[in-house]
Amino acid sequence: MSNRILTMFARRATTPAFSVAVFTTTACVLALLQGCAMPAGSAGEKGTGMAVAATGLETVRVNVFRGASNAPIYMAIETGAFARRGIQTELQFTPSSDAQRDGLANGRFEIAHAAIDNAIAMVEGAHQDVVIVAGGDGGLNELLVLPEINRLADLRNRVYVVDAPTTAYALIGRKMLKDVGLIAGRDYTLYPIGGSEARTRAFETANGAATLLNPPWNFIARDRGAKSLGRTIDLYGPYQAGGVFLQRAWARTHSALLVRYLAAYIEGCRAAMDPAQHDRVIEVLKRELKLDSRIADLTYRDLMMPGHGLSRDCSIDQAGLRNVLALRADIEGQWGGVAPGPERYVDLNYYDQAIALVR
Repeated sequence: MSNRILTMFARRATTPAFSVAVFTTTACVLALLQGCAMPAGSAGEKGTGMAVAATGLETVRVNVFRGASNAPIYMAIETGAFARRGIQTELQFTPSSDAQRDGLANGRFEIAHAAIDNAIAMVEGAHQDVVIVAGGDGGLNELLVLPEINRLADLRNRVYVVDAPTTAYALIGRKMLKDVGLIAGRDYTLYPIGGSEARTRAFETANGAATLLNPPWNFIARDRGAKSLGRTIDLYGPYQAGGVFLQRAWARTHSALLVRYLAAYIEGCRAAMDPAQHDRVIEVLKRELKLDSRIADLTYRDLMMPGHGLSRDCSIDQAGLRNVLALRADIEGQWGGVAPGPERYVDLNYYDQAIALVR
């Protein structure tokens, strides 16, 4: 007979690039360790950018935005999926995509979860050998505006608040505005302030009139008086937003670890989407995002919405991926305005191996 000991703790630190909140999961199966319980969370030897905990678990540093799209990661931690696969996760929260891209380029963590357009921007703009290895969600984005704004055209001569002006969700907003004849820098102003959590303050800025937000921050902004003009899945169409990306060299040298990480992530995705786990997911969202029951429930509903929320097994939506590339070609003029195929940016071999482990 064996017991599994699961330890979770959080610590906070500050670096010049980003504030870090660390959630560490450790587990020890007594039968496998011959009845010897090891101290949780203590770091062992360093090697190739990683630490091996005293428990024998391999530590992987994972960088994310704070929000509902982390539900698969939270559930993989909650259910012990990472620990069962020999992994201890160190979860870092980034304030912006600029900080995240810089952190990945400079080796401050191994794996990033965010809008995959950031990976494409790293390849094309920063000449980083970054690769996308899994999906996650459709962005769960909603266009929030000041109460007096009734349509996109009303944003003429107003301020559109974004994370970074040239990547991901900012490009969706710019495309929607372009389609009604409004061009950034000519007809309206882009104002970058960071991720969705930061952008809940968009309407507290001097001139902020609109922004895209995802759960729970869209619901929080609504409670503060913002108005919704609709979800991006309806206003723009399919979009492969959240996904997993990392340096290709690390993926090659740690392929077995990456496959195990993705297997646990897929298990967390399944747990998050399992109707039988509804109450547990709600409680995890409440705890991790400091939500009340009403907003946690609204957030959960968004997560379960096909095309808008989580994708099955956190896979990549191919139509959404093509739209990511087409959007960058259109708005940024990348590749002479003609989007390439995704092969340069995506390698699903690791994901396919991970799926085989959990089937």
